[in-house]
Amino acid sequence: MRIHIATDHAGLEFSEDLQNHLAAAGHEVIDHGPTSYEPLDDYPSFCINAAQAVVEDQAQDIAALGVVFGGSGNGEQIAANKVRGVRAALVWNVSTAELARQHNDANVIAIGARQHSVDEAKLFIDTFIATAFTGEERHARRIAQLAEYEITGSIAGHQID
Repeated sequence: MRIHIATDHAGLEFSEDLQNHLAAAGHEVIDHGPTSYEPLDDYPSFCINAAQAVVEDQAQDIAALGVVFGGSGNGEQIAANKVRGVRAALVWNVSTAELARQHNDANVIAIGARQHSVDEAKLFIDTFIATAFTGEERHARRIAQLAEYEITGSIAGHQID
């Protein structure tokens, strides 16, 4: 599987360890930056580039997921979710990694590098990659509603104030 990774300065060292872990597991890892430590860097472009690459790969039927890191993971998740077609979830334990895939068919996860050890992050990422979307109708329906809103600004049959 192709894994797109992005971070900010807070997650740079974390990202390098995780890229090695993923490559050793046989994944193709694409690093969207940064490539060097800059304490005042701006993460949005890195995360948006990674998220956009996931969407582009998936549109070409290339198996791809994304992982973005920062101090808390919150800003990185928000940045990734600005890309049409991305469903980025903040992951903080194994259960949230599983549910992100099973119920939300998330294609990007965000992890706080200052919140977790590298070993915890490896477990979350491995779980995320190994878990499949259930395809249950209720989950598929909700994902379709989110995609509809993303494109049209409304959800047919539902009031949006």
